[in-house]
Amino acid sequence: MSEPFPQGLSYTSEHEWWRAADGAVGITHFAQASLGDVVYVELPAVGARVEAGQPFGTVESVKSVSDLYAPVTGTVTAVNADLTGEPERVNRDPYGEGWMIRVQVDAGAATAPLLTADQYRAQVEGK
Repeated sequence: MSEPFPQGLSYTSEHEWWRAADGAVGITHFAQASLGDVVYVELPAVGARVEAGQPFGTVESVKSVSDLYAPVTGTVTAVNADLTGEPERVNRDPYGEGWMIRVQVDAGAATAPLLTADQYRAQVEGK
């Protein structure tokens, strides 16, 4: 299992993460554990625009379907096509092979209110 709250990522209160270094976006360990077994992921196409704080796709598990919220505003530059055939990658490695999209952030664009790893940990642990 990967570290549940990796440092160096930014987090949304809706349980998505964003890595500034490569623009990768995914859901957190907490989110995938809460959802249970992920069976389907619907993601935007390369070239699509995403808006900070707005839905960009959905993740379906055996328990429910949940919206995915963009942590930043920009253009989708890559989509993890491996999730089409293996959505369980989200459960197995949410911060690695379970990434969902990569976003080129617009210059000067606002981000959703983002949290540090310590702030996000405090939120999900109720502290």
